[in-house]
Amino acid sequence: MIVVKNAAELQKIRKACEISARVLRLAGEKVADGMSTWELNRIIGEFIHRHGAKPSFLNYRGFKGNACISVNHELIHGVPSKKRILRNGDIVSVDVGAHLDGWHGDNAATFKVGEVSETAERLLRVTEESLFAAIKFALPGSRIGDISNAVQTYCESRGFYVVKEYIGHGIGRELHEAPDIPNFGKPGKGPRLTAGMTLCIEPMVNQSTPKTKVLNDNWTVVEANGNLCAHFEHTIAITEGQPIILTKLD
Repeated sequence: MIVVKNAAELQKIRKACEISARVLRLAGEKVADGMSTWELNRIIGEFIHRHGAKPSFLNYRGFKGNACISVNHELIHGVPSKKRILRNGDIVSVDVGAHLDGWHGDNAATFKVGEVSETAERLLRVTEESLFAAIKFALPGSRIGDISNAVQTYCESRGFYVVKEYIGHGIGRELHEAPDIPNFGKPGKGPRLTAGMTLCIEPMVNQSTPKTKVLNDNWTVVEANGNLCAHFEHTIAITEGQPIILTKLD
């Protein structure tokens, strides 16, 4: 069931989203050559707790991290590790949420560690641009398929591949709510958008194949060919007019 939020509830989600956005920005500022993903995870957790919230992902279905931190060919759900050391030229995706007063915020971005390859630069740019291309369709009366198709056509027309096994979602009192939001599909299909819906739109894009596989830790999802991946996400609210990006900092 899709849960439509009232004005008071949207304000509570906005506060959780602000913490989520601030900690994601901090993570992007902190990534550096020689840092372990465990250290980045520690910084993220301390920030969230210091602002009166809890990490949405910690212990979620048994996940042992404050955030999912995925490097290079790792698409999503990377488990923080003291052994996973960031190096110049890497790209690192951070997916993080905050749980505050019963409500969740959720966002993700892929960051550069020093100078990266031209392919990595282009992959990051296209993936992030596809997110904003999709948000333009998050209007009352539109359908989920309009959002999904916008991501797919934007990325595929530029030579990249959208992942089909993992998708965006609604959000609110639960981290994952209805509706499902794939990054592929046909316009005019799927649930109709109405004011008060809160959605996580999150393009997950691979360099060389749409296929993925899961590593032996049963969490980390990687590009099947071992090439690069990118992941960007915002929590948005559908309004009577233009969508509000709740995880966008002014």
